Amino acid sequence: MKCIYCGHPESKVVDSRPLNDGATIRRRRECLSCGRRFTTYEKAEQMPVMVVKKDGSREEFDIDKIQRGIRKACEKRNVSADTIESMALEVERKVQERAEQEVTAREIGDMVMDALKAVDEVAYVRFASVYREFKDVGTFMAEIAKLVSEK
Repeated sequence: MKCIYCGHPESKVVDSRPLNDGATIRRRRECLSCGRRFTTYEKAEQMPVMVVKKDGSREEFDIDKIQRGIRKACEKRNVSADTIESMALEVERKVQERAEQEVTAREIGDMVMDALKAVDEVAYVRFASVYREFKDVGTFMAEIAKLVSEK
């Protein structure tokens, strides 16, 4: 691995740790020339999954978009950054495990809603109100009533 400081082409691994249930490996490296240390991440290359949007357009799956949506729903709630990241990684894992190379935005939204419902009901309702495009208070109240009846 090329040193990010001096450009020397060789370094040695001084520490290696799995992240995200072993899906990613974090490596601490030391340059054999200048002796400085740096971190690299190794992740298996995956086939890109395309998301089919409501209007029929397609875009590449982006975990950052999932994290932003979850983070927004959990704003000012007692949900840790680690929990938000775990939920997003779980959605990514489910999408990547599918045999198809396409997934609908609706399926992804449902996965996010399931994850949020298990963690924080207020965040779930916030996400649902945007995702399902609630038009009025009645729709909002119906979703809350459904949530309460499930308990």
